[in-house]
Amino acid sequence: MKKFILLFILFSTALSFSQGTGSITGKLTDKEYNNEPLAFANVLIKGTTIGTTSDFDGLYTFENVEPGTHILMFSFVGYETQEISINVVAGEIIELNVIMSASAASLDEVVITTTTKRESETALLLEQKKAVEMKQSIGAQELSRKGVSDAAGAVAKISGVSKQEGSNSVYLRGLGDRYLNSTMNGLALPSNDVNKKNIDLNLFSSDVIENVGVSKAYSSRFYGDFSAGNIDITSKEYTGQGFFDVSIGAAVNSRAVGKTFLRNEGPGYFGDYARYNHNPFAVILSHGVDPIEAETPAINMGISLSGGKSFTFKDDSRLSLFVTASFDNSFEYREGLVADYTAGYNKLFPETEQYNYSTTATAMATALYRINSDNKLKFSSLLINSSSDQVGFYGTGGNGILYDFSDEPSGYFQTNLQFNQDIVLVNQLIGEHKFDNKIELNWGVGHNRVFAHEPDRKRFSLLGYDNLLDNDPNSVASFDQNNNFNNQRYFQNIEDEELNSRLSLSYKPSEAIKLIVGYDGKTRERHFDNIRYGYKNINTSTFGITDIRNLSNIFNLQNFVDGVYQTHVFNPIDSENGITQTNFPGLLENTYKGSLNIYAGYFSAEINLSEKWLVIPGVRVENFNQRIEYNAINLRPNDPGFSESNENFVLPSLNIKYAISDDQNLRFAVSKTVSVPEFKEIAPFVYEGISYRIGGNQDLLGTRTGVNLTDKSYSDIYNLDLKYEWFISKSEVFSVGVFAKQINDPINLVLAADATGTQRYFRTGEQAEILGAEIELRKNLILNEDEDTILSSGFNFTYMHTKQDLYNSIEGSYGTSFNRATDELEGASPIIVNADLSFKPTISENFKPAANLVFNYSSDRIFSLGSGDVGNVIEKAVPTLDFVLKNKLGENTEINFSTKNLLDPKVEMIRENTGDGDVLLSSFQRGITVGLQFKYNF
Repeated sequence: MKKFILLFILFSTALSFSQGTGSITGKLTDKEYNNEPLAFANVLIKGTTIGTTSDFDGLYTFENVEPGTHILMFSFVGYETQEISINVVAGEIIELNVIMSASAASLDEVVITTTTKRESETALLLEQKKAVEMKQSIGAQELSRKGVSDAAGAVAKISGVSKQEGSNSVYLRGLGDRYLNSTMNGLALPSNDVNKKNIDLNLFSSDVIENVGVSKAYSSRFYGDFSAGNIDITSKEYTGQGFFDVSIGAAVNSRAVGKTFLRNEGPGYFGDYARYNHNPFAVILSHGVDPIEAETPAINMGISLSGGKSFTFKDDSRLSLFVTASFDNSFEYREGLVADYTAGYNKLFPETEQYNYSTTATAMATALYRINSDNKLKFSSLLINSSSDQVGFYGTGGNGILYDFSDEPSGYFQTNLQFNQDIVLVNQLIGEHKFDNKIELNWGVGHNRVFAHEPDRKRFSLLGYDNLLDNDPNSVASFDQNNNFNNQRYFQNIEDEELNSRLSLSYKPSEAIKLIVGYDGKTRERHFDNIRYGYKNINTSTFGITDIRNLSNIFNLQNFVDGVYQTHVFNPIDSENGITQTNFPGLLENTYKGSLNIYAGYFSAEINLSEKWLVIPGVRVENFNQRIEYNAINLRPNDPGFSESNENFVLPSLNIKYAISDDQNLRFAVSKTVSVPEFKEIAPFVYEGISYRIGGNQDLLGTRTGVNLTDKSYSDIYNLDLKYEWFISKSEVFSVGVFAKQINDPINLVLAADATGTQRYFRTGEQAEILGAEIELRKNLILNEDEDTILSSGFNFTYMHTKQDLYNSIEGSYGTSFNRATDELEGASPIIVNADLSFKPTISENFKPAANLVFNYSSDRIFSLGSGDVGNVIEKAVPTLDFVLKNKLGENTEINFSTKNLLDPKVEMIRENTGDGDVLLSSFQRGITVGLQFKYNF
């Protein structure tokens, strides 16, 4: 097709050619990017005002050029400017093709403008236009413009993607965590959370992101566990002479500012914790239980440092280094209602207070070694340390209710002091090689480690807390000791290790055909353990409860020795020798070890049937083996203690692209994929929050007997996509698409039929279906005389209809039932809207501000299915509105202002269709965050 366009230009130029003039035409290619066409480069006839830019295909042309010798200047930001002399002859067309390469001398400009080819919005639109598959990307340029600070916020700006407000959950086309895959540079990423399949995208700050791509249609190069799509983070790299950037920012949250902020004792300001090597029993005896006041006012701080340098060697080889490090923290204060409701109220806290302090520290180093124009190596090492420090008081007004005792306010009160730290290590080595312009070899290997800790969670339960709020010294509060673990210290550890690799070999026997064979391998292992220590026989007659923030006067070593309270552990070390559950250290309460091995080979072809038709058939053969060994409390007596599955998948796919014109595409994709259960879905361990309990179900993996239990350990998924794209200009696009999915044997989070109100994962029916439509428009509204954008807008809208069958009842290790035959799919928002408005005037040569208004909306969606006569848990719709003002002062300085969450909506969850109507389970507001950032480039 490119040859056809070039011939067309030559032919049309000749037709319009005057007798006394000549023409110049040609193509620009990018040496740094596998000699792909270089779009939007500047071409100027030196000494004149005549100039043009290369188009999407790198093509340019000049008509009616006076005969004689002319000098053409070719330039692109960050690339070496070339001047080439050419002799124009009357009546002739001169073809001049130019290969552009990066220049160490000029690449300083790249740093100053923070715009490189693969980060810019126009370049990513070009990539989307030329992609053989359906893909959308958002780059560093757009992230900066919209004030997006992490990868989770980035993907939420793409059509069909939504992010749960107040959490790290991302939904793609209405499907949540279990239906997504996340990668970095095409290699698998680990999960940092026992309750998640994917890594928390909030952990990837915009400092390490070059762009984030979302692939919604399956092709054989992806792992077979592909349902909603794949999210790939491309890490930043640098190819220049040298630079150093520093950025410092501060922000305040409207609900946190002015508060005397509380944090846990033990964790540090930077999200560190130094007691992991201590035995939990020693920790509870030697360290107190009370929160402490934060060291600083509740001001969010952020600092980021970035630097890079390139070294050029003989034979045109070059080593480019990029290093970045950042730290951010955040204070949030929440007030609102929290309730635990299943068949009826279990707990109700009309008034609560929650202090949340979070940190993210990121460091990344990238070494890019270009051996020559055909061979490149890239090494990336990423370290992320994130923490969440929460202090929660539930029932602060004294009107909390524990329905085991009464249906009236009884002063029931709970505290929850919890610290979580996640450490993620990602190391990758990637190679790209070309041979004779016909063979390409791409490979990569990765090693990932995750350490996810929840050390020393402290939870206490009181009755008669309202007595502490009156002025009567004779009225007292007491500990709820109905259960040995109503007052407890909890310790949890997770370690993941993963090795993964990819290999792709392509051969192009002709211009019309490209053949690709590949291999993917992944082996992963997880170790999980937890232990609880409960407090029992607490005697408060001597040391009464006077202040909920001063319980260490009761729970200390001296009072333990004096017998004021006792400790209780579930598993004693050796009861036969007198080491019992009481006042002794114990064994781990729940453990599991999970292993996952995937080995796959695939074949695909890119077949150009004509200049307009591109067909990409593919097939993937994948071996999947998963095993989990567990030792958990409250198992059935005959439970074997393990589940295992070994499967072979054959997954065909077909992608078709029809080029209606140079600027319009029609795309079609059909495929078969699978969905396999995650460790957290099959491990029978139960995690207990203040108002919820979520556990796994070992029946999901392997063959188990029982009503409605199949011998399948996976779900078959059939996918269909149709999309129209119109690239109106280099920065404008309009697209509309429809999609359909059928999921056989789907898994949902469901309220189990037990007395505890635990939610577990079940295969809930034979089939689920999804039908949806997407529309996207990016449009320039006002241009200046140089055709630069002054006012532009972006909008995308997604509508989805979901429906799934439900079994009447499910039996096995755990049971549940439904009073309805169908329902919507868990995690699916029927409506998703993203919109933004950008205003970029030029006030002066040194002052070019950019103001952006960014809006996001997701309608109500099911968080978990209700069972029996109990309704579903629903996440209510949340609209968000952010304002970001970027002020570039001269070449080196930026002063930026942002206001996040301007609408400050209520974030709510309800239990619908109960005997009490729709019941509110939680409600809070996150507050408006106002920030200021200073950035300087040295």
